[in-house]
Amino acid sequence: MTILVTGGAGFIGSNFVYYQLAKHPEDRVVCLDKLTYAGNLESLAQAMENPSFRFVRADITDREAVEKLFEEEKPDIVVNFAAESHVDRSVEDPGIFIRTNILGTQTMMDASRKYGVKRYHQVSTDEVYGDLPLDRPDLFFTEETHIHTSSPYSASKAGADLLVLAYARTYGLPVSITRCSNNYGPYHFPEKLIPLMITRALADESLPVYGNGENVRDWLYVEDHCAAIDLVMRKGREGEVYNVGGHNERTNLEVVKTVLRELGKPESLITYVRDRPGHDRRYAIDPTKIHNELGWLPQTSFDEGIRRTVKWYLDNREWWEHILAGEYQNYYEHMYGNR
Repeated sequence: MTILVTGGAGFIGSNFVYYQLAKHPEDRVVCLDKLTYAGNLESLAQAMENPSFRFVRADITDREAVEKLFEEEKPDIVVNFAAESHVDRSVEDPGIFIRTNILGTQTMMDASRKYGVKRYHQVSTDEVYGDLPLDRPDLFFTEETHIHTSSPYSASKAGADLLVLAYARTYGLPVSITRCSNNYGPYHFPEKLIPLMITRALADESLPVYGNGENVRDWLYVEDHCAAIDLVMRKGREGEVYNVGGHNERTNLEVVKTVLRELGKPESLITYVRDRPGHDRRYAIDPTKIHNELGWLPQTSFDEGIRRTVKWYLDNREWWEHILAGEYQNYYEHMYGNR
């Protein structure tokens, strides 16, 4: 089969590309990515050497470019990771989130309809459910939880999800959706919590923590998420939503302290900063449905995942140092400028 992965130069997308190439070497993987600030072609350097992989630079809202690619590749499955995803940035500039996350999804589904894909899979987020109270650890998000968004980012993802389900009902497009908890692992862009803490701690710089650090997230190691998506897009029921959670709930402060312990750095590096507007209190996913139907369970404990993640950042300094220096944005021209 041919698998078209949008946003494959991003954090989860690049991990998914490598997962597919390793798990299903008989398949072809095509990556479409605009290479915005969070898309890093260096993350796909090893994939570029695989004859079963192709990279195309394009915007998912560009209908002409998207249809050209569909005409060339005739993908069997489309997996849409492409999205603006940073909550703080959505507060500053909501428009780009609406354009990419909703209109881009529409463009990809229109092409999927036209070229008869066997499955269109939308990668979503547990943030579409809003948040849960800190004093009710018994409550979890299920697939039946009402959508209740808190930020322009989560609202744009919720809008995309509703559009996907509408296309399934109106046009019969074979779709599926996964909503995951917070991911972490290799190739995570350094503005996000865990890699930000790792890179700043290595430089003995202060570690900014929002508010009192008591906001709770359910952490999922990225390889476990990739395995879940692979199962859903191949074996999941059409028109269904599947929640993917890690059963690894931690406060933000606990996460930061875990990183510091792993690096042997002092907690005195922690500084508390003014909280973001509308900051969700707690996310927690109930993954019973995907476990019962497809047999998926997370395989990586939080402590083990943090060990792997810290080791990866120690072993791949050049990757994140290029990002911090802005050099990664020149990699595409270096790879393709003379072709």
